[in-house]
Amino acid sequence: MERLSGMDAFFLYLETPNQPMHVTLCAVLDPSTIPAPTSGPAGWSFPLVKRGIAERVHLVPAFRQRLVPVPLRLHHPVWVDDPNFDVDAHVFRAALPSPGGPDELAGFVAQVASVPLDRSRPLWEMWLVEGLTDGGTALVGKVHHAALDGVAGVEQMINFFDLGPEGREIEPPDSANQHVDTMPTEVELIAYATASRLKGVFDVLPLIGRTASGILAVRNRRAGDRDPLASDELNDDRPARAGTPLICPTTMLNGSISGQRKVAFARVSLDEVKAVGRAAGATVNDVILALCAGTLRRYLLHHDALPAEPLVAACPVNVRTTTPDGATPRAGAGNHVSAMFTLLHTELATAAERLGAASRTAGAAKEEHALFDPTTLQQWAEVADPNLFSWLSDRYAASGLASRHRPALNVMISNLPGPAFPLYLAGAKLERAYPMGQIIEGVGLNITVMSYCDSVDIGFMAAANLLPDVELLAADVAPAMAELVAAFATADP
Repeated sequence: MERLSGMDAFFLYLETPNQPMHVTLCAVLDPSTIPAPTSGPAGWSFPLVKRGIAERVHLVPAFRQRLVPVPLRLHHPVWVDDPNFDVDAHVFRAALPSPGGPDELAGFVAQVASVPLDRSRPLWEMWLVEGLTDGGTALVGKVHHAALDGVAGVEQMINFFDLGPEGREIEPPDSANQHVDTMPTEVELIAYATASRLKGVFDVLPLIGRTASGILAVRNRRAGDRDPLASDELNDDRPARAGTPLICPTTMLNGSISGQRKVAFARVSLDEVKAVGRAAGATVNDVILALCAGTLRRYLLHHDALPAEPLVAACPVNVRTTTPDGATPRAGAGNHVSAMFTLLHTELATAAERLGAASRTAGAAKEEHALFDPTTLQQWAEVADPNLFSWLSDRYAASGLASRHRPALNVMISNLPGPAFPLYLAGAKLERAYPMGQIIEGVGLNITVMSYCDSVDIGFMAAANLLPDVELLAADVAPAMAELVAAFATADP
């Protein structure tokens, strides 16, 4: 039995029928790489894939654990091993309608993403999708954010893949040393919750002090810094700032969300992203932010809905501690994230201006984020009252208030480092890997980016009522990338 951290439980409390809090992956596969067998049936098959997944589930302990709520919600729920675990309740088969192109695949992924996970079972599902154009197939998976964050999700995903089409031997779980939880009684849950809650009381006052110190440090920094985007005459009146939540322009991306999702995909060259970064003296993340700004600018102009102010984006930040040698340890399960708020300068007309602004404002956002204890958000989630937080989340969603006030954020953007080497699932080569995060009330768009081999794959998750044509937004990625390449064309040594 293991209690969820406050941050893990936070994603449970946020969940409503219109706001499922799982993350989604669409992995497009090429079965032509499957080695010819020496005997038995040849080719790709659902039983083959399901058997491979079943053989590896024990490598991801969170996939065999289910939630047990604490009576009266005295504290966060606990994870326990599911005594009735059955892989057939998690791995399914589907086929796309003809012609099986990107639109049909996106439509299927949107249907899967629209349905909340069943909390009576371990919080994940996988769908083997057949009928893609040219004989391709796809694996569509979703995992609740309470179990894994983005970094952990990428690491754990690799457990189900191989480094070559021939696969590898998987050691079965050691049943002699494997611990299996017994279902806790209500008395045990209440006693455990009460002891943990009393311990947490002593953490509140120091947490308030650290948070106030961080806010004051940001305020002092903004009061003293010059705005790198302003002229010398304006710098006396315009302090530098990163993105500020609750101070955002109103856009068509924002408002109360429906339960239906729309999904779209895009891909750009990682070599081109890196070349633009080198030419501009910018990081890969800066280029990605500028690419998102250019893409959103095109989309908003198309709808005659471009605000005069820059947009505010929330970017998750990995806050896992590092080892003494500076290396980041294996992520494992759970959430170890904070949030950085930066500006997307959609108001700037040229790609060069947008990238220059992205570098400066992202730098300011990193500096401001560093002024806070990196675990501040996690600590506040730890002491949050489950009943109050869930009630507030439900009431806010039901009230429709998200359409009646300025948005807290305009968009969420995640940039995940993916594997730089090809992966294979049951012998089929992973061609593309589109990650998609969840959306929340008031923020109808999540853009998640992941590098894979020599490409950058981009997944768009949108509320269907706010962005019914999100595929047009995805189509704007290629011209926005071309603008960046043209602006920083250089002989790359």
